[in-house]
Amino acid sequence: MLDRTTPPPIHDAVEFEYKLPPVNTVQLGNGMPLYWLNAGVQDVVEVDWIFPAGLWYEDKPAVAQAVAALLKNGTAQKTAHEIHEAFEFYGANLKVQAGNDFTAVTLYALNKHLPRLLPLVYELLTEASFPEEELQLYQQNSIQRLLVSLRQCEFVANQKIDALLFGEFHPYGRFSKKEKIEALTRQDLIQFYTRHLDLSKARIFIAGKVQETDVQLLDQIFGKATTAPSAATETMFSAPAPSEKKHRIINDENGVQGAIRIGRLFPNRHHEDFAPMVVLNTLFGGYFGSRLMSNIREEKGFTYGIYSSVAPYVHGGALTIHTEVGRDVIEPAVAEIYHEMKKLCEETAPEEELLLVKNYLLGNLLGDLDGPFQIIHRWRTLILNGLGEEHFNRNIRIYKSITANDLQALARKYFDPADFYEVVVV
Repeated sequence: MLDRTTPPPIHDAVEFEYKLPPVNTVQLGNGMPLYWLNAGVQDVVEVDWIFPAGLWYEDKPAVAQAVAALLKNGTAQKTAHEIHEAFEFYGANLKVQAGNDFTAVTLYALNKHLPRLLPLVYELLTEASFPEEELQLYQQNSIQRLLVSLRQCEFVANQKIDALLFGEFHPYGRFSKKEKIEALTRQDLIQFYTRHLDLSKARIFIAGKVQETDVQLLDQIFGKATTAPSAATETMFSAPAPSEKKHRIINDENGVQGAIRIGRLFPNRHHEDFAPMVVLNTLFGGYFGSRLMSNIREEKGFTYGIYSSVAPYVHGGALTIHTEVGRDVIEPAVAEIYHEMKKLCEETAPEEELLLVKNYLLGNLLGDLDGPFQIIHRWRTLILNGLGEEHFNRNIRIYKSITANDLQALARKYFDPADFYEVVVV
């Protein structure tokens, strides 16, 4: 009989073993790679078509996001209304998102509806028409949203810090402008769609309660696509190094709040310092119990929230601190951010604090491995970045074994205030 007077033992997350469940890899009849995972208990699946069609590949600014927004708004055979009605009829959801490096087309649906929904997705990916009236409506709405957003200090600060770190003409540093959206033509969208959302360049991921029949169905529909990709030309960009690193911008003379962004370039997932920086960043500003939150929110009361984040892309990355504070405490808040950097360089973190950070990171990882969609997302990130299971295992080893001395050495390497750009927008 269970003794309810004795509590169960409590284990730290660092004590658990972490194993990434394997993913099945097959090639469709035309050679297109398909990664599938059967790990679900509900009759639902997520299917992702991932294309190298993010902002990095734009021939004209703003075109990638326009293509993503209008992909579902018309084909050679169907109107936007008919397409949206079809997905709603089957209780399915289709999302299209353009990021810095990739465009993702994601379908959530019940397994039993895949025979009707997959041909519709195929039609969108091969016959999208981008009607002129839909483009005009998109331009009007996008410009209106942009004009509203430009009144917000945090929106302007996000634009400015990316432009400083990467360069305003770099794909990762470009930002929306009214004239860029107005300059888009239907031909621009068709050209980008034809060149970059080409099924010959796609990788398909499916997870959930996936059966062999679902894999066969994907092969029947998408395995027939012509796959003869043209030779890819890789454009490289170099980040500039502006001499002025501190920028103060008045966006609203009567504004009572200021947005603070402090950032520097940082290597991507392939660099040996990336996984250790995930630990250091978590300690510094990556979760609610971080140094920045404890000081600037809890002790000083300057903000409701302050965070630091590491953003890895295929061709680079950045480390950024972001918060919004009252206008009268902007400079004290900035000073405290650098004060916390300095402390990490000069003092080793207490073992108890480091253990808390490790348990937080690894505890979150347990959640990421709970459920088929989370697992396929983990695999998707690895595969799209040219990494494998060993990279995952190496990160686990680092999270468990990294020491306070290791973090101090890393802080001294990357937390030099002279390397950071500052943007404050009121």
